[in-house]
Amino acid sequence: MEAPIARKASPMQVAKAVFWSFLGIRKRSDYEVDSVELKPQQVIVAGLIGAACFVLGLVLLVRLIIGSLV
Repeated sequence: MEAPIARKASPMQVAKAVFWSFLGIRKRSDYEVDSVELKPQQVIVAGLIGAACFVLGLVLLVRLIIGSLV
């Protein structure tokens, strides 16, 4: 029996997987595909970028709201 051919995930596929994981919504079939195609390094980098964008977005939103009150 031959080993399955490992495909390399595209940056968009990594971003999509991390985004849906942030929300906590994943289909089992998508998870199984991602577990074969995604490398841990890709997920870590995308997760850090996603977290930084989320925090930056919150900071900008708060500054916008506070700035409009003054």
